[in-house]
Amino acid sequence: MQIAGHLALVTGGGSGLGAATARHLAGKGAEVAILDYDFDRAQAVATEIGGQAYQVDVGDDQAVGEAVAQAVAEAKGTLRMAVNCAGIADAARVVGRDGMPSTALFARVVRVNLIGSFNVMARAMAQMQKLEPLEGGERGVVVNTSSAAWQDGQIGQAAYAASKGGIAAMSLPVARDAAKFAIRCVAIAPGLFRTPMMEALPEETTAAITANIPFPARLGDPDEFALMVAQIIENPYLNGTTIRLDGATRLPAR
Repeated sequence: MQIAGHLALVTGGGSGLGAATARHLAGKGAEVAILDYDFDRAQAVATEIGGQAYQVDVGDDQAVGEAVAQAVAEAKGTLRMAVNCAGIADAARVVGRDGMPSTALFARVVRVNLIGSFNVMARAMAQMQKLEPLEGGERGVVVNTSSAAWQDGQIGQAAYAASKGGIAAMSLPVARDAAKFAIRCVAIAPGLFRTPMMEALPEETTAAITANIPFPARLGDPDEFALMVAQIIENPYLNGTTIRLDGATRLPAR
């Protein structure tokens, strides 16, 4: 599907992978609507790329529905692309040193990462299925963000790995479910990327992390993630799968 001339929703577009994706899609001619919990950051990126920003908690389905409907109503183009980059990476062992289970943290991470992705995806697909198909038959594309932790979860990442594993696991059934509407669903599982969280680490810590990356032996660039998003959108035969984007790294236990 061609990117230019259509509306793209990007969650978490105020920073990191989401911001890079919003900029890249806008650079290829898309109209971009950023949905982010941090409105100030979202607005800054939206102003830069000539898009719109909406403050929303992706875990709140009603709020997501209202934001998506508003974005569609205010856009010139039709909603053909939805990219879920919003997420949190809170970590804790299953049972803490105080002997208490980390159930609340688990629920919070799953709510934002997995349920939030589902909420945005479902609301976007509800809009897409109303559209006339494009040349080639497509109506739209959803790209969700999983993680290498889906398969290589480290100590303390039970909640994060479970949420990202859920995103990977739903790619195929969602693609099958949406096939009758000619909507595709693909997930990207990024490895270690140069995001604000990673940039805040001490230099020696970053060096130890990158030592486990075979090639290129460096952190991924957010622009490379954005490039993969665009490649998925533009390749009509990519569907129902999860693509690791990690320089061939496999995360160690800690």
